[in-house]
Amino acid sequence: MQDQTKKLRILYLCTGNSCRSQMAEAWTRHLRGDQVEPYSAGVEAGALDPRAVAVMQEAGVTISGQRPKPVQDLMHIEFDYVVTLCGHAQETCPRFPGKTKVVHQGFDDPPRLAAGAKTEEEALAHYRRVRDEIRAFVEALPAALWNGATPDG
Repeated sequence: MQDQTKKLRILYLCTGNSCRSQMAEAWTRHLRGDQVEPYSAGVEAGALDPRAVAVMQEAGVTISGQRPKPVQDLMHIEFDYVVTLCGHAQETCPRFPGKTKVVHQGFDDPPRLAAGAKTEEEALAHYRRVRDEIRAFVEALPAALWNGATPDG
């Protein structure tokens, strides 16, 4: 059982740390900040996705001040869990020292889905759906880490 005085440290890892992992970090801070110390990073850090910023703002959570980071910048932190959010991150996730458990909880890639949208509203609908799916995952923390996510082995 986890020491109740220590927050669980979770790193959300995605390809570019521009959308899904940023949403997951923000939702975790917003909904579970009393229990979890969240971080996010990318296998290859990109730029913060403006549509992700917009749909999170609609939900009352600001991510505009967050910055994409490469995972190498966080390798010195001892995480309890690393949650890979996309297949590429799952395949290329570096080894973490110590007791870190790596689990995979994949979510669709909003930018890829939105690429075929005919209107901005249609594009944003993909972002909103994934935002809400990530929120549901975060609401189920910490049990979701061992009940719903798949071990990365």
